[in-house]
Amino acid sequence: MGSGQWMIEKRSSLKNDSFKEYETVSETGCLSIIVLGASGDLAKKKTFPALYNLYRRGFLHSNEVHIFGYARTKISDDDLRNRIRGYLDKNASVHSEDVTKFLQLIKYVSGSYDTEDGFQLLDKEISEHEVSKNSAEGSSRRLFYLALPPSVYPPVCRMIRKCCMNKSDLGGWTRIVIEKPFGKDLESAEKLSAQIGELFEEPQLYRIDHYLGKELVQNLLVLRFANRFFLPLWNRDNIDNVQIVFREDFGTEGRGGYFDEYGIIRDIIQNHLLQILCLVAMEKPVSLKPEHIRDEKVKVLQSVLPIKDEEVVLGQYQGYRDDPTVPDHSNTPTFATVVLRIHNERWEGVPFILKAGKALNSRKADIRVQFKDVPGDIFRCQKQGRNEFVIRLQPSEAMYMKLTVKQPGLEMSTVQSELDLSYMQRYQGVAIPEAYERLILDTIRGDQQHFVRRDELKAAWEIFTPLLHRIDDGEIKPEEYQPGSRGPVKADELLAKAGYVQTHGYIWIPPTL
Repeated sequence: MGSGQWMIEKRSSLKNDSFKEYETVSETGCLSIIVLGASGDLAKKKTFPALYNLYRRGFLHSNEVHIFGYARTKISDDDLRNRIRGYLDKNASVHSEDVTKFLQLIKYVSGSYDTEDGFQLLDKEISEHEVSKNSAEGSSRRLFYLALPPSVYPPVCRMIRKCCMNKSDLGGWTRIVIEKPFGKDLESAEKLSAQIGELFEEPQLYRIDHYLGKELVQNLLVLRFANRFFLPLWNRDNIDNVQIVFREDFGTEGRGGYFDEYGIIRDIIQNHLLQILCLVAMEKPVSLKPEHIRDEKVKVLQSVLPIKDEEVVLGQYQGYRDDPTVPDHSNTPTFATVVLRIHNERWEGVPFILKAGKALNSRKADIRVQFKDVPGDIFRCQKQGRNEFVIRLQPSEAMYMKLTVKQPGLEMSTVQSELDLSYMQRYQGVAIPEAYERLILDTIRGDQQHFVRRDELKAAWEIFTPLLHRIDDGEIKPEEYQPGSRGPVKADELLAKAGYVQTHGYIWIPPTL
């Protein structure tokens, strides 16, 4: 594959890899990827490993790409390489040559985030790389990844705009990847959007939510719109309630001070879980073009009714305030269950229950679609539980349908079982890419489908800002719960009140190989 030729696998059969269709994307200019905040944890643990995996899979080529790290810390190229080396590959001893070659693509530049000197030096280094690759002026591509706190986004974007823009008249581009949180409420998010929007056009901005890069989340549209039997079932006539759940079995673990500024709703529910809700609830888009998909997501958000206080349960695990970085009288929730109602023809009357918490009894994230009871239950089996379609996002990626079947034997008795697609068993040997790999590759390709648009961000904050302000003002208090529990007892009571019927005696067990 020659310089500038990207052979991108468009689709393949995972069963036997016998059919592949390739799309050739011709890029004449070299690619520079600039990681700002290169010495921080996010860059070290997520961004650089994602870039390494893209390199090892053949999506980044050493003859056309160079990676620049930028931060305030005064270190050398080798210092940065040594810092990130241990995070790149679990099998580094096996792939040591790949690791070494990748690290040689990285150059480090030190400078501040709000003055021109450092960014002028950064631009000089990038330009020298572009000249060395014989890139025609106007054809080179620059991707800036902001692995930084949101407070420095505006000055950094101003410096990029002033010092590091490239010409784009021959197909080149400059793109900016922005990490969450995108503000703390509607006002701050709109202010941030306005500041950055003055500098860059919307097609240049990629607001990353890594949950949109997860394999099972990306499968949602395929499941819903490529399978006939889901089409007539996916509505208020058949579905009783939908749960979208995020659970962690550990607390803030040294991040208490940072977490206390945001809380579980801002950290998880307003972005990750709400984005999943959009994909579960949206109407079929006109096409798979990014704007068509994002248009439908915005329509869902704009149809969400104001949140009622009686459909919210907050919790804070015992011991959270023992962290010296957390205020003694913190009102910040580490757990929340929120019921959202969508006012449209498809979902009127169906509660969407978003639940997230820390220091709980398990670690998982899943989507649970619970169907209504079977009318005229001649087998008298309703007490065993309802049909459910469950998509397990992490860990042990899977999707399974809970259904009632006859118990094997001579008696006519029923039992709950499942139809199960567990990825580890079904797709043995297939490496599921990390979310950041997929999203960075989308950014390089210019595909904004899995990124948050400005009006989408605004609509999301409009839903949660009134509730968040009531929490911030102390009007709604979190209940204390024991670490290692299911969370506050009132959360289960709210689930039952919303219509969720728990299955007793059935536990899904991931199949073994």
